[in-house]
Amino acid sequence: MIRTTAAAVLSLGVLFTSPVLAQDAVMARAQQLFQPIPLTPPALPGNAATPAKIELGKMLYFDPRLSASHSISCSSCHSIGLGGADAEPTSLGHRWQHGGRNAPTVFNAVFNKTEFWDGRAKDLEEQAGGPMVNPIEMASPAPHVAEQLNGIPGYHDAFVKAFPGEADPVTLANVQKAIAVFEATLITPNAPFDRFLKGDANALSPTQKEGLALFMDKGCAACHNGINLGGSMYAPFGVITKPGASLLPPGDKGRFMVTGTPSDAYVFRVPPLRNIALTAPYFHTGQAWDLRLAVAVMGASQLSAKLTSADVDKITAFLDSLTGEQPKVTFPILPPSVGTTPRPQP
Repeated sequence: MIRTTAAAVLSLGVLFTSPVLAQDAVMARAQQLFQPIPLTPPALPGNAATPAKIELGKMLYFDPRLSASHSISCSSCHSIGLGGADAEPTSLGHRWQHGGRNAPTVFNAVFNKTEFWDGRAKDLEEQAGGPMVNPIEMASPAPHVAEQLNGIPGYHDAFVKAFPGEADPVTLANVQKAIAVFEATLITPNAPFDRFLKGDANALSPTQKEGLALFMDKGCAACHNGINLGGSMYAPFGVITKPGASLLPPGDKGRFMVTGTPSDAYVFRVPPLRNIALTAPYFHTGQAWDLRLAVAVMGASQLSAKLTSADVDKITAFLDSLTGEQPKVTFPILPPSVGTTPRPQP
């Protein structure tokens, strides 16, 4: 009987690759490109997350009286039960107006480098103020936000507890701070992919592992990386092939509308992919309702390598592994309006 040692095999230049070694290599590559979501929310610089402030933020997040019509709240477009989005192509706002872009999920938004599709808000605190005063969305003029809350007596003590020592704590700036610390708690840890990144090789199915390998090999991970698999950079939509006008309407030039820089035309923030299976429809237009279609469009538009139908199936299976534990949020009891509370506007 001839015995062949490992050293002899190597000396002959013969390479044997076992399925186990291949899986270990996929895990090692993934651990270099991605990070698991932590089990506890991160701290916001300059905005301490006290229990009183988080509770106030939750109340404000669900309170429709922050809108001019008293019918739209933050949760209207970012539903806790719908993956932090609203399952609409574009959200319904004041006087039945529709927003211009699909509402991004609020889940794990704390890990994004910037907020909104065009990155016009630097963090959650800045983002929280945008919809309230936007005439198409909640349509409350900036001075009216504090006026409205001061007209609801039950809010006064909640603001005092959340912002102790301030002479006048009921301000738009503090509303934004409180909503931001609450939104920062809306993280979804312990997805199968998180467990895989932590070393559990059985957390992903064989098909999902193949999809992960394709996701890295085909170039998807060049933009969709980090803790949120996106949300950390900008990229033009249509690097290789421009998608049709339904997915890339010529009137919405993306980041160019913020910077005025010609090279930013049709550039958008790379969307995070966490919980992507829960947040159809896709793209900034909200015109792709099937995740497989979204993967195929990205392959054709962004990558130089063509994705086969089997490739799309495997990558989609991998994306299913990004669904984490959903936040458990108890709906708050809001302080009642009184006779002197400002009335809703038609």
